[in-house]
Amino acid sequence: MGLIDSHAHLTFPELSGQIEDVLDRCVEVGVDRIITIGLDLGDAKRAIGVARKYPQRVSVAVGFHPHNAAKVKPGDQAAMGRLLDDPLVVAFGEMGLDYYHDFADRASQHSVFTAQLRAGATRDLPLIIHCREAYDDGERLLIEHGFRDRRVVFHCFTGSADEARRIADNGWRISFTGIVTYRKSTDLQEIARTYPADALMIETDSPYLSPDPLRGKRPNEPAYVVHTARFLAALRGVEFEELVEQTERNTRTFFGLPA
Repeated sequence: MGLIDSHAHLTFPELSGQIEDVLDRCVEVGVDRIITIGLDLGDAKRAIGVARKYPQRVSVAVGFHPHNAAKVKPGDQAAMGRLLDDPLVVAFGEMGLDYYHDFADRASQHSVFTAQLRAGATRDLPLIIHCREAYDDGERLLIEHGFRDRRVVFHCFTGSADEARRIADNGWRISFTGIVTYRKSTDLQEIARTYPADALMIETDSPYLSPDPLRGKRPNEPAYVVHTARFLAALRGVEFEELVEQTERNTRTFFGLPA
């Protein structure tokens, strides 16, 4: 049994030039698999290329990040749909809405997210959702497109207890990053402390968000998910090995990963 980093960006410049070393450091701490995320067509193709080189260690999710929504051109959605047919792709996303940064106008974000939801509704792939200060609209669109009680994860969750409850009520789940280890993340820690064991998943979102005791160290990398796992085990009052086994089982089941 080993840890799985359920959300990383191995194609980003901070990590892409040292993939072999990154994977070696994962072996040293017991991280068995990484799901690397492609955020647009070019990034998705690069992510698939990484997984093709390391199929025993890396799986892929592909989609259009809301930050990139205004750059999506006619035909791009169909091209992304073809990438979803690659057997190395285990999820659709990350996709969603971001009203905090607003790097793309909201009309474009809604249009691109809606198009992906329509495409996702016809496929048996889990969705990875990026949702920042946009929960009401994100929930509404997911429900309108038939995703209640389907495989949906709100990655890098930093929302409220009420949002976590609504996510659970819809049959979805949340994933925790190193943010949960930060001293001031008391509200998030309370959500994580009682979060259902059979739905718990962890991620780095590397190269960002290094967990304590490495906060501020760049780049974050998949091996550092061990720090988040140790923190959550202590927070929840369980043995580290038990949390590793549970999160691995949850993540493999959710994404349909190979044993």
